[in-house]
Amino acid sequence: MGRCFIQLVTGPAGSGKSTYCSAIQQHCATLGPMRKRNVHVANLDPAAENFAYDLTFDIRDLITVEDVMEELGLGPNGALIYCMEYLLENMDWLEEELSKFDDDEYLILDCPGQIELYTHAPIFKRVIDQMMNWGHISRMCSVFIVDATFVCDAPKFISGSLLSLSAMIAMELPHVNVLSKTDLVDEAKVENILDVESASVLWQREEYNRSVQEDGMIMAFEESSLSDGAQKGKSGGDGMTKADRQRIALRRKKQNRLTEAICSLLDDYSMVSFIPLNITDEESIDHVLAHVDHTIQYGEDLEVRGADES
Repeated sequence: MGRCFIQLVTGPAGSGKSTYCSAIQQHCATLGPMRKRNVHVANLDPAAENFAYDLTFDIRDLITVEDVMEELGLGPNGALIYCMEYLLENMDWLEEELSKFDDDEYLILDCPGQIELYTHAPIFKRVIDQMMNWGHISRMCSVFIVDATFVCDAPKFISGSLLSLSAMIAMELPHVNVLSKTDLVDEAKVENILDVESASVLWQREEYNRSVQEDGMIMAFEESSLSDGAQKGKSGGDGMTKADRQRIALRRKKQNRLTEAICSLLDDYSMVSFIPLNITDEESIDHVLAHVDHTIQYGEDLEVRGADES
């Protein structure tokens, strides 16, 4: 049985996992003779329908969400969990598929987009544990995909970082976080977020910008009240009184303490960082691939090929 190199591509639904798999497969096929490799991509999502990459094997040959929903009357989420539990009961199917690859081959597993499978339910962790028992422990990593449009401001970036950290802890694998769809957002915004290595600093910036904006609104409201001869404590155009504003400010102060504690957690361990991916830029794809290759030590024990070899 071979022990191929494996990327487990995980992340929320719609984050661009299948697009990532396709981009890596096509990119590796166009590399020069010294680096060219045949990348296999397999589907482990029983709910998937369309693929932009060449499939090596497909879990839908074993079970599909559609069949489970029809036969058992389950909803989409329940059917997906049932399918993954069914896979756990039939791991010999996955073992047989993995045994077809040689030691120097490269496999990408396109995983389901239901985030609970990685962060809450132990289902996917049990699949990983079994793969480790088959000898893939030193040649396997998780590539966690997060949509760049989801992290273009500080609060969303902190949420995405927590989600990534939760998946990393749950799966217990070498972990690479990739920020997808950067070609669809303002590049300056993405760089501004990624250049700041501290979540606390990002949150402080967010709070400062918010306070400046609110101070401006309050000043405008007070000026409007004075000009209209409004009585003290009377509600303004937004329907809020001074007492309402004070209660909101107090509640926000308490919430900020929790956010600051979360940011400190992310900063103290420095375990979450993102690599931006622009699928329209070959250098960007190559940069991401180099990080993943380094994580799984791909190429370190392979024979050096001459330039005339394809």
